[in-house]
Amino acid sequence: MDWTITIIIQHREIFLQELMETTFTQLLQTPTSSHFCHRPLPPPSFFHFSPAVSSSLPSSLNIVRCRPSPKRTTRPGRPFCPSIAPSFSMASSTADGATTTNAKKPARVLFVCLGNICRSPAAEGVFRDIVKRRGLDGEFGIDSAGTIDYHEGNPADPRMRAAAKKRGVEITSISRPIRPSDFQDFDIILAMDKQNRDDILRAFNKWKVRDGLPEDGYKKVRLMCSYCKKHDESEVPDPYYGGPQGFETVLDLLEDACESLLESILAGNALGSS
Repeated sequence: MDWTITIIIQHREIFLQELMETTFTQLLQTPTSSHFCHRPLPPPSFFHFSPAVSSSLPSSLNIVRCRPSPKRTTRPGRPFCPSIAPSFSMASSTADGATTTNAKKPARVLFVCLGNICRSPAAEGVFRDIVKRRGLDGEFGIDSAGTIDYHEGNPADPRMRAAAKKRGVEITSISRPIRPSDFQDFDIILAMDKQNRDDILRAFNKWKVRDGLPEDGYKKVRLMCSYCKKHDESEVPDPYYGGPQGFETVLDLLEDACESLLESILAGNALGSS
């Protein structure tokens, strides 16, 4: 029985050459049932090989269990999103050569508003906080985006960050627009209001043929407030042009919806097809 483990290189630009120089020859000599493979992802990258090989790896490598790298990958300030990475897995080869695994893929959640500086970063922060308090942060890939790129590269609105911090929630995300790969990388996409939802679906219809997206990708898009249990609002209002109370209202709605969203995911009722 051959087991496979997952290694994350936390600083690929520093350690990749060292890895290749010290292990590539040996990796090529490993049995085919314990093969080496590298997926071309942004740092950190993922390498799969047998424990016999792992003993020769540089000490700079980290073995992790369902944990994203604390370093960022593509955008400064945003934690690595494990949505494109497998969770820790133990896979074995059966007698007939088939591979079985008991891996549980992380649930991948994307929050979307207009500019990705108020509502969706707050949703990301609130959901991260709830998941972390439940000890489930290793089982989720969480990110946020906007339907426009006007604020791309900017941190969240300071008023939103300040209001969230009073509740013990840190918002560290950096604005970025939604992209075609989001419909493949995420299991569920939460729109803050109906206009956001319509814009997301319009983008999907534009990209699905060009980028080969799954036909049922639109099923992943849902309204954030559809998960609210304590509030009757159907949309999360944009607080950008309002006063301080608007940011508090947003957080009230998001805390309600995120709690229910987590329960739905854990119950297996929330995730779209992927």
